[in-house]
Amino acid sequence: MSTHKDTVLDGVRKFHRDLESQAPQFTPGVTEIWPSGALLDEEDRVALVEAALDMRIAAGTKSRLFESAFARRLKRRKAHLTNSGSSANLVALSALTSPELGEARLRPGDEVITVASGFPTTVNPILQNGMVPVFVDIELRMYNTTAERVAAAIGPKTKAIMIAHALGNPFEVAEIAELAAEHELFLIEDNCDAVGATYDGRLTGTFGDLATVSFYPAHHLTMGEGGCVLTSNLTLARIVESVRDWGRDCWCEPGENNKCLKRFDYRMGTLPAGYDHKYIFSHIGYNLKSNDLHAALGLSQLAKLDSFIAARKANWTRLREGLDGAPHLILPEATPRSDPSWFGFLVTITEDAPFSRSEMVRFLEDRKIGTRLLFAGNLTRHPAYIGQPHRIVGELTNSDIVTERTLWIGVYPKITEEMVDYVIASVKEFLG
Repeated sequence: MSTHKDTVLDGVRKFHRDLESQAPQFTPGVTEIWPSGALLDEEDRVALVEAALDMRIAAGTKSRLFESAFARRLKRRKAHLTNSGSSANLVALSALTSPELGEARLRPGDEVITVASGFPTTVNPILQNGMVPVFVDIELRMYNTTAERVAAAIGPKTKAIMIAHALGNPFEVAEIAELAAEHELFLIEDNCDAVGATYDGRLTGTFGDLATVSFYPAHHLTMGEGGCVLTSNLTLARIVESVRDWGRDCWCEPGENNKCLKRFDYRMGTLPAGYDHKYIFSHIGYNLKSNDLHAALGLSQLAKLDSFIAARKANWTRLREGLDGAPHLILPEATPRSDPSWFGFLVTITEDAPFSRSEMVRFLEDRKIGTRLLFAGNLTRHPAYIGQPHRIVGELTNSDIVTERTLWIGVYPKITEEMVDYVIASVKEFLG
């Protein structure tokens, strides 16, 4: 049987090499330069096919291996895979509503501080759990909020802070973690765009009570779909697992029985004594698990994470140096004391520029240079959030500027130096 499997996998390797040999060379203005995407090699393809041959169609061994390896890589004690980064955010915030946290638990009506300018799935779990998002503004160039803004937003109903590191650039996470500790608030770091970034020499995702990551193809490593919740708090880790897995109290993996050796000895709620622990539910949960097909690809990708991060940094630096001094553009900067793990290269058009963002976007897109906006811009201006409970602290001036005048271009590892130079030349041509 193993001989047949080896034959299939050898064929997969040959198939991949044949595809690579037929890939067209980069042609400026013809070849698409995507703003984000996955870099998938021969070993990734083999890992995915091998998992399929083994019929790894549910969460199992590969998922557990990835969780363990990823937790070690990000210096957390526990990692729990989910089916997306958005689900990871939902699980993380929902876990903080657990009765097991006693008086510290989050309840409907509690306030959670977040930023107005970002991706909606950092905000949606707040509303989905009946809480109130408190929006603060960001800084241009760094595109993150500040500890000062967060401090000003803390009120008597504030119970948590949930903020994303913007496009790989860390926010002032050490200072904000200190604020959270001082005011007894939970801190969730949305680390989806910033895997491998550091602040004060410490990895982002290690400051908060919980951190989340996405493995969508745009991100630092991919499973196709998938996400993860990480923590070093074992109580929170157990709650996260329960919320992700239907809300069940049992921790046996599917296909396992009686790992606690007292499966029929529990008495919980008003259930009869000895009710099967596999079917006792202690949380209002979901089924947001991933599977071993995704995890097998993730394990292969994880081995290359350092090189992916290095390529992103190199592309960002080449863009930053090549566009330095360009007129009418506010160029991005790293947050002081940080070492970003860049997701994209942000630019904001100055107010006095003789052109609009849409004109610049059309020019670049016509030259096959992909662009994106800073996600939703000011979320409070979107139809979904108009009329929803929220509080705004201070003016959202910079969030509005981002909504009107900011865009980003790609730095992901598949973008070559030749492509970066073409992007620089195209931007300069437009500005000229």
